[in-house]
Amino acid sequence: MKSKGFIIIIAVIACLLVFASAYVVDETEQVVITQFGKVMGETKHAPGLYFKVPFIQQATYFPKNLLHWDGEPGQIPTLDKTYIWVDTFARWKIVDPIKYFQTVGNLISAQGRLDDIIGPAVRNFISSYKLIETVRTTNRELDTFEIGLEDVKKRSVSVIKTGRQQITEGILKQAKPKLEKFGIELVDVKIKRINYVEQVRKTVYSRMIAERNQIAEKFRSEGQGEARKILGEKERDLKLITSQAYRVAQEIKGKADAEATKLYAKAYGLDPEFYSFVKTLDVYGQALDKNSSIVLSTDSEFFKYLKGYK
Repeated sequence: MKSKGFIIIIAVIACLLVFASAYVVDETEQVVITQFGKVMGETKHAPGLYFKVPFIQQATYFPKNLLHWDGEPGQIPTLDKTYIWVDTFARWKIVDPIKYFQTVGNLISAQGRLDDIIGPAVRNFISSYKLIETVRTTNRELDTFEIGLEDVKKRSVSVIKTGRQQITEGILKQAKPKLEKFGIELVDVKIKRINYVEQVRKTVYSRMIAERNQIAEKFRSEGQGEARKILGEKERDLKLITSQAYRVAQEIKGKADAEATKLYAKAYGLDPEFYSFVKTLDVYGQALDKNSSIVLSTDSEFFKYLKGYK
């Protein structure tokens, strides 16, 4: 019984020793073995099951995949003295875990190293070029589809000699060698966002508002001119129509008067005395009313029909 219990104890201790000595390396990890803070052997890059001296040696894991660095947005003056907010980010990875372990040790310290190296590189390059260089990459024509912005587009376009792409490549080339001593490879650096500082932003917005007001005023003046042109054409057409209608009416009236005169002449030619009587009665009706008083003389030709006709 005693020997059986002893065997069980030995088996348990053996299992504990095996468990404490075994470690697994994942596909996304790499492991450095240390003994009392000193690196032992080579870095384990390949995934699989490995063994170490239990309780004495320690397995320190480091990520193998790409890691993210997000810079703190900062205010940077450009070469043309324009203050802008620049927000950058980068991708990096640990390529030498032993060197990384000996110089940096952990991700927090690594982020601090990246801040100290990438941040000044960004500031150095942004301040060495004009604002337009950090915004645009090529000299292609701006895709401006707004009507009335032709003058604004001509004024705002400048010739790009370096461009944003080459600026970010320059930042990468400057910062990359400085990180190699930490076992870090800087894979890429990009500018996430560029914006004006608050004071400059207000000035830019005011200028944009002034430009839009100028364009709006141009549209209004063109619209008013077009409206006056349409009204002028309307008045001209109206007078033309009125004059043509008046001419036609006068022609019709003249023809009617001529026809009436002809008919009157025919009718009155048959009995001139009756015509004289009718026309005189018409004149009486126009010249006299119920309140009129007349004094007749014996020799008045005009009132001969009132005296009696012989």
